[in-house]
Amino acid sequence: MEYKGTTYLLKQLAAKRKRCLLRYKFYEQQQKAEDFGISTPEGLRYFGVVNGWCTKAVDGLADRLQFYGFSDDVFKFAEMFNANNPDILFDNAILSALVTSCSFAYISKGIGLPRIQIIDGANATGIIDDFTNLMTEGLAVLDRDEKGKIVTFAYFLPGLTQVYTNGELVAEEKHGATYCALVPIIYKPDARRPFGHSRISRACMDIAKSAMRTVKRSEISAEFYSFPQKYATGLSQDAEEMETWKATASAMLTFTKDEDGEAPTLGQFQSGSMAPHAEQLRSLASMFAGETGLTLDDLGFVTSNPSSAEAIKASHETLRLACAKAQRCFGVGFKNTGYIAACIRDDIAFDRTQVFNTKAEWRPTFEPDAAMLAQIGDGVQKLNLAIDGYIDADKMRRLTGID
Repeated sequence: MEYKGTTYLLKQLAAKRKRCLLRYKFYEQQQKAEDFGISTPEGLRYFGVVNGWCTKAVDGLADRLQFYGFSDDVFKFAEMFNANNPDILFDNAILSALVTSCSFAYISKGIGLPRIQIIDGANATGIIDDFTNLMTEGLAVLDRDEKGKIVTFAYFLPGLTQVYTNGELVAEEKHGATYCALVPIIYKPDARRPFGHSRISRACMDIAKSAMRTVKRSEISAEFYSFPQKYATGLSQDAEEMETWKATASAMLTFTKDEDGEAPTLGQFQSGSMAPHAEQLRSLASMFAGETGLTLDDLGFVTSNPSSAEAIKASHETLRLACAKAQRCFGVGFKNTGYIAACIRDDIAFDRTQVFNTKAEWRPTFEPDAAMLAQIGDGVQKLNLAIDGYIDADKMRRLTGID
């Protein structure tokens, strides 16, 4: 098999890294919205606002994905994951994959059991096998300097991992797997984009930027709303000029008639309303909620409270479907990681057909409340009366999340 080589993979990583870092900026609320320069005064044009909707879109899905373990675990995948801080490992893999569309599990030999390290999508790439979703060739950046320049990277081939520092080969590790020791964990892959799609879509970023501009305009309008502009006409040209702030904040102002007996006329411009900004922000929130499967309550706009867990679940039906899709995608990635780790642990090239029956299991997306538990219990009793032992402890855990 002809391999692409490190030069090709480094160029491929550099081409994708910029978009990954952009999405991390939106997730970490560091991205600033462009100013159109139409309605913003020059002195206020460069102050920025932040928006946390993209963060909520990712966390709202990631927090509901709770990996439980593997069924029919003949190769003891759970044992290897338990030796690698699974509570952090799985969350890191899921979060990074939701932000950048994929994350990668770097597997290396350890003392007894393999070591598993998660690398985000901005620091790893490779060539994927469309049949197995495993890598036939890969590259992962392990260290960068303060300017972001690559210092150390690992190059992955079937049965071999090479580590380079400043372009020089410094370490080499052979293993028994027939694929790379770099495993992709992908969110929503398809035939055109095998490395998946980010949860922070282009529409999410565009709506978030519009929301930031709306908040910025409302902040500027609030200044004028709080202190409406006032005016005085008919003042004598010889009148002493008033200090602007003193005239605005003073409790009492006096004006005397001029030598012709004329008195000035005072007035106030009508202040702008904040309502249009609030309505526009709510409209943008509705668009963002439709794009991500969240509700307006999730985005901070209080509506009528659902009365039960079933009502909450119904209002998040789109999010529930997204969770189910993510569980299927990530389950394949975690199983592939366990398969490659087992090959490295035993130094044997196991056939992948041997793990076909191993399935990833997850806790329920929505935890049932007391009323729903009572309904489930009643249904389970009726089913077991009809078919003895049909609902066992494992099926109850899948329904309720209770061990």
